[in-house]
Amino acid sequence: MSADNYQRIWQTVLLIPCGKVASYGQIADLAGLPGRARLVGKALGYAPAELAVPWYRVLRSDRSLAFPPGSASAVEQRQLLLAEGVMLKKNRVDNATLWQPDLAELLFKLQY
Repeated sequence: MSADNYQRIWQTVLLIPCGKVASYGQIADLAGLPGRARLVGKALGYAPAELAVPWYRVLRSDRSLAFPPGSASAVEQRQLLLAEGVMLKKNRVDNATLWQPDLAELLFKLQY
């Protein structure tokens, strides 16, 4: 897979505001890679630490945490989201926390 696609995914995830979340599929769509939700997960695993990509803001399509409940990664994701004021109920976030980019973000910030 091309490094360019990873860059597009990382740059898109960097746009998710503090206190908001997005799904893997939504990130793939916004990065110009429709249908590539699994690639988003893979790319986040390879994100360079110096980019500080907020991987924890990306959730499953049902708004649940990306990792099995109780796993170290799920605990970390939960703690990072709670620190940003994102409330979780049964490892799932409320619809109100979903990131909906506005027109300016879609036109001027996203890279295709």
